[in-house]
Amino acid sequence: MNNRTSAATAAPATTGLGNSLKQRQLTMMGLGSAIGAGLFLGSGEGIMQAGPAVLISYLVAGTLIILVMWALGEMAAANPNSGAFSVYAEKAMGKVAGSTVGWLWWLQLVVVIAAEALGASQLLVTIWPVLPSWLLTLIFMVVFTTINLTSVKNYGEFEFWFALLKVAAIVLFLAFGAALLLGWVPGATSPGLSNFTDHGGFAPAGMAGITTALFVVIFAFGGTEIVAVAAAETSTPARSVAVAVRTVVWRILVFYVGSIFVIAAVLPWTSEALSSPFAGVLNVAGLPWAGTAITLVAVAALLSALNANLYGASRMIHSLAERGEAPQLFARTNKRFVPVAAVAVSVAFGFVTVLLDFLYPGVVLNALLNLVGSTCLVVWGSALLSQFILRRRADRDGTALPLRMRGFPVLTLAGLALLAAIFVIGFSDPVSRSQLLSTFGLVAGIAILSRAGQWQAQRRARALN
Repeated sequence: MNNRTSAATAAPATTGLGNSLKQRQLTMMGLGSAIGAGLFLGSGEGIMQAGPAVLISYLVAGTLIILVMWALGEMAAANPNSGAFSVYAEKAMGKVAGSTVGWLWWLQLVVVIAAEALGASQLLVTIWPVLPSWLLTLIFMVVFTTINLTSVKNYGEFEFWFALLKVAAIVLFLAFGAALLLGWVPGATSPGLSNFTDHGGFAPAGMAGITTALFVVIFAFGGTEIVAVAAAETSTPARSVAVAVRTVVWRILVFYVGSIFVIAAVLPWTSEALSSPFAGVLNVAGLPWAGTAITLVAVAALLSALNANLYGASRMIHSLAERGEAPQLFARTNKRFVPVAAVAVSVAFGFVTVLLDFLYPGVVLNALLNLVGSTCLVVWGSALLSQFILRRRADRDGTALPLRMRGFPVLTLAGLALLAAIFVIGFSDPVSRSQLLSTFGLVAGIAILSRAGQWQAQRRARALN
């Protein structure tokens, strides 16, 4: 990214929301939303699908998210808004596109919120089987709904420390994993890199396994884009989003790729321990207490992601309401600048999953994880396309931007090409093909409903005139 000082430096967004988030809180929020179920649960699933070759899936998805975040950083610095990529899609491609992207992302986060709560409760039950997972899920939903109904300043500070805890834990995990692989842990036998060649080799399931794992991995990186949403509630959005984009991107890559490398090297891809991969690695070293400790950290990570995603979902539907794309009830804020109704509707599905988990224990989480993988691709594609259109428009009009994405238009086009390749590869696999077709159907349905709503609004306006 490239900073450029100009009169175009963005001021705080003018919405009904506040601007009390700090830059450090924004950065940790980006980490908090991305380091959750996808890493602590989905990583094991990805390795079981592709073997050690899941590293390729992570590198492909990681490259794409870097390009997406650079594009979002440029647009968020120029136009900080809680609607973020929804607003940018509207400016670039029209109201239907903006509304469709906004509603799609909101629905995605609503599902993710439920997945994070279920994942946290199921992990906690493995070491503390006192309460059933459905009851723990209910408790988590109540607690984090309450937190999101406080002021954004208090929420931001809570999320900062929550995210910092899991970042510290992952750093320690990486250090311990490296020591284990190097044979420096007393009493533990290092597997070296044998699991990369044994049990069918590096890619035991071939390209099909890498492709299937890719959609699990994409879910893992989903949520990083929340930085662009939250930037609107900082006092210096241009500077805050620039710092957050730079730090979040490389940290996520180090944490994800590093963690996956350690897990795939220590645990065979056929191991049952991959159901809780971080604890499984530490148990191999003969440290069951450490496995329990990392499980608790994983629970905290999932809850932190839940917290950040509930924030993001509530701000997106608030923005949609401000633009007339959702009921006006969701645009209202209280005296603490909290959109109470927006928070309530965003968390409602999470409470529904409590009942579903009670009725169908152990099957709901996997269904949720498979539901939202490819929706991330549509949102990221809209961000890249919007940035391409808006940047060309700004350059044509001579509009100075406070933050400019380097390598434009080559890198933006490279991101779109990579995204297109992922879609093509996805359609070659029956499982991912079904997921993609479902996502396209959902996008088409939202777009049709959005256009119908706008047509009715135009009719009413003409009738009044």
